Amino acid sequence: MQLRLSEKLIDPKSPERRPRRAAYALPTLFTAANVFFGFLALTKTVQGTLRAAAEGAGSIPEYALAAQLIGVAVACDGLDGRIARMTNTVSDFGRELDSLADVITFGIAPAVLAFCWGFYFVNPHLEPALREQVQQGGYFLAFVYLLCGAARLARFNVVTNPVPKNPGRPDRKYFVGLPIPAAAAFVASVVYAANSAPIENWLLAIGWLAILGLLSFLMVSTWRYRSFKDLNLLEPRSPLSIVLVGSLIFLVWNYSQPVLFAMCLTYVASGILVRLGGLLRRKQGGSAVAGTESPGLG
Repeated sequence: MQLRLSEKLIDPKSPERRPRRAAYALPTLFTAANVFFGFLALTKTVQGTLRAAAEGAGSIPEYALAAQLIGVAVACDGLDGRIARMTNTVSDFGRELDSLADVITFGIAPAVLAFCWGFYFVNPHLEPALREQVQQGGYFLAFVYLLCGAARLARFNVVTNPVPKNPGRPDRKYFVGLPIPAAAAFVASVVYAANSAPIENWLLAIGWLAILGLLSFLMVSTWRYRSFKDLNLLEPRSPLSIVLVGSLIFLVWNYSQPVLFAMCLTYVASGILVRLGGLLRRKQGGSAVAGTESPGLG
């Protein structure tokens, strides 16, 4: 009889059949990697900004590296929780450590990257008052992004069974609001797709302000986002799924910038589209009820 991974890690000396102490270190290592990549992304963003400010703005390779590091951290964040569930080593300590790591990696690091890339290099020949207003707006929305991300993590920790405003299928698991790793991944994908060239046009900077505001709202909203936690990687897969995964790996490897941006955009937009679709169905249902009841009023 083949044992599961969680059963193999059980301490034989434990009367409560708890996992070995070493097993708890495995998901923690991925959380530590999450913090490391976030810290490294933050330092690279600062280094690139200082270098470009001294030598002149242009394509800043440090921004692209910071975006890639945030993307790797997203993968680590997804693995630490999944590994903890697979090894039955989920703990309050691990959950709190993961949240603190997420504030750094998916809150502070993307907020600094979003500000430096989107507002710091706005055309210096622009009218000083307008340029100052754009940059002040960048400071404010980057802070709001960070604050909403922290609030999103706090709500995730304290709410036991969150229910989205538009519940989906009962056999699937959902996030309530946009997860902060997905918001950070979207910020990183935009910077990466732009070849790490900072925004200089003030109109584009205004558009970036709107995007940051939208991401902030989505994180604290109660809209439904698929979590994919119900997918079991250990179950057998069909040949079609293998072909799809292989094709995705090929596309990401050869066309990483547009593909990663399209993936992040699709996920962020999915919650908006699902919410709008629910509102339309509710409106149509109300209109149908009103239409069936109106003849009786005469």
